[in-house]
Amino acid sequence: MKLIIANKNYSSWSLRAWLVLKHFSVDFEEELLLLNGDGWKENLIKKTPYGFVPVLHDKDLEIAETIAIIEYIAEKFPDKNIWPTDRKLRAKAREVSAIMHAGFTKIRNAAPMNLRNFYPNRINIGEIQQDLDLIEKIWSEHLNLSGGPYLFGEFCAADAMFAPLATRLRTYDISVSAIVKQYVDSIYELPAFKLWYNEAIKEKWVVEMDEIDFIQGKNAKSD
Repeated sequence: MKLIIANKNYSSWSLRAWLVLKHFSVDFEEELLLLNGDGWKENLIKKTPYGFVPVLHDKDLEIAETIAIIEYIAEKFPDKNIWPTDRKLRAKAREVSAIMHAGFTKIRNAAPMNLRNFYPNRINIGEIQQDLDLIEKIWSEHLNLSGGPYLFGEFCAADAMFAPLATRLRTYDISVSAIVKQYVDSIYELPAFKLWYNEAIKEKWVVEMDEIDFIQGKNAKSD
């Protein structure tokens, strides 16, 4: 089994699928496709079915899209409890994962994932307040019900889906409630996340279009 990913410092969708595989001890190899350098777009299109990552290869099967990859792994390894074992909790975990997949566009666009840098006071909180309110609602509701440290008690696929969002809160030093901050800390303390993070911060590649200076400069020109 092989997972095709992109630069670990920036690739939030790669992180989600990778975390599920690594945390739940699924044997796999990884192939990294750069999102920068000469010919990177052509290489990405050549090696992936739709021109984006992650992509999972399992023998003759090729699966793109993070949620599809997670569901495939969960079905192939049912004993690993990648989703909560309780039917109602499993439904809620899938619910919030779908909300994550389709939403939070304001914070995702304004504050790209960037693990090796720290940018306090760079984000206009007013522009992302609606997303922050939703983060507080979803995370606090489920953490209070489960008792933590993760949304449904033990780490599951829903936490993998939210992990890149947690990194944004830390990278941009965004003020949040105590329970949300504790959850962010729990993501950073996860052994699988530590492995990804330690490799990400060693990367030397710079993807200009995913850097906050570029994004804010582009937005300023469009205003």
